[in-house]
Amino acid sequence: MPKFNHVCVIDDDPIYTYLADKVMKMVDFSNYIEFFKDGEAALNSLKPRLRSGRNIPNVIFLDLNMPVIDGWQFLDEIIENFIEPVEKKVIIYIITSSIVPEYIEKAESYSIVDKYVVKPITTEMLEQLFEEVEEKKEST
Repeated sequence: MPKFNHVCVIDDDPIYTYLADKVMKMVDFSNYIEFFKDGEAALNSLKPRLRSGRNIPNVIFLDLNMPVIDGWQFLDEIIENFIEPVEKKVIIYIITSSIVPEYIEKAESYSIVDKYVVKPITTEMLEQLFEEVEEKKEST
């Protein structure tokens, strides 16, 4: 049985998104995996859903360095307009190849970011992320 119903990946790297799709399917991570190449495309699709409360992804994997609207701008837009539905329903993981300490600190300053994860995505990583989510559910 899939671990999540709906996962959203926002990343402009086609090789990474291809591999992420394969790895998520290998571990039955989600019923539905949705991909966006930049933050603007993701916001355009997610805004109406966040307003209505329907078809909201359970998990968002967000890259930081993208064209048009980057990951930081995406987070700022979500906080400015949709903080409540996101905090209640969506797990956001920053998933990036950057190990710059300033980026990690900045990501941790966003209350809606659950974790900063360094690429590549692996089956072990996905299993660990799922276990962490389950532990949080049990403790609340």
